[in-house]
Amino acid sequence: MLKRHTLVAATTLLTALVLAGCGSSDGGGADADAPAAGSGVCGEGTPDGLLKEVCDKGTITVSTDPAYPPQSSLDPKTNTYVGFDIDVATEIAHRLGVKIGWETPSWDVITAGGWNDRWQMSVGSMTPTNARQKVLDFTQPYYYTPAVVAVNTDNTTISDVSTDLDGKKIGVCSGCTYEAFLDKTLAINGFTFDFVIDDADIHGYDTDTTALQDLALGDGTRLDAVITSLTTAQGYADAGNPVKIVGDPVFYEPLAVAIDKSAEQDPTSLAEAIDKIVGEMHDDGTLTELSKKWYDGVDLSVSQQ
Repeated sequence: MLKRHTLVAATTLLTALVLAGCGSSDGGGADADAPAAGSGVCGEGTPDGLLKEVCDKGTITVSTDPAYPPQSSLDPKTNTYVGFDIDVATEIAHRLGVKIGWETPSWDVITAGGWNDRWQMSVGSMTPTNARQKVLDFTQPYYYTPAVVAVNTDNTTISDVSTDLDGKKIGVCSGCTYEAFLDKTLAINGFTFDFVIDDADIHGYDTDTTALQDLALGDGTRLDAVITSLTTAQGYADAGNPVKIVGDPVFYEPLAVAIDKSAEQDPTSLAEAIDKIVGEMHDDGTLTELSKKWYDGVDLSVSQQ
């Protein structure tokens, strides 16, 4: 079990879902509801370090994915970002007392750290693995999702994920925790994993969605299966695509907000402020409400471990 009010720097937690696309975007609709100057955390006391920089600027820039529903995606009709992660990030910004801006770097760039202050926070369904904790500070998790196996709807040979996937062509996002699970290197302090899949033929993709698109081409055409989050797999299937979920989840992943340790200003103040906000959002039911909004009434803000 995880303690809610503990800032994760080099301890506890679990997995990541992908982010994709490069460059920046000004999509988003937070400015219309921007908090009043001097409100929120920025209106309390005398902030220092990276928190002071964000407060003085009046804007926090957040990395997100323009094609990762229901967590985050760019609505072409409104040119704004929508999704669970978008709402969580926007609420964090509101409680800080600042506006929000967006960047869309690739996942490997985000997880590598060294953001060069291009953005100050990642709300991208990231698992705080031990390796990532070396370069990023993490808050307590804001939600948890099961990692599941998806196959083409024509498949009839894969049902038991502990035996039927050995040696199969499995698609995952490159550099994410699903890949680490398959190559049996996934490590998070305080957690153990049952690596039930042996000798997988791992195929890495820029996003989970791209992997699912290859899976939809046909059973075994390019892939035999994809490992992704329950929310992503179910959303893709519900959109009418020829994939289905099989078996039980292979593991569960707590997902947390990340802040770059190598920011020019000391990031500790911002990390602590955001961690406190996430705890308050748990306690007052905001995360439950947002989860139910985006995940068909299911509360993923509570650990299922």
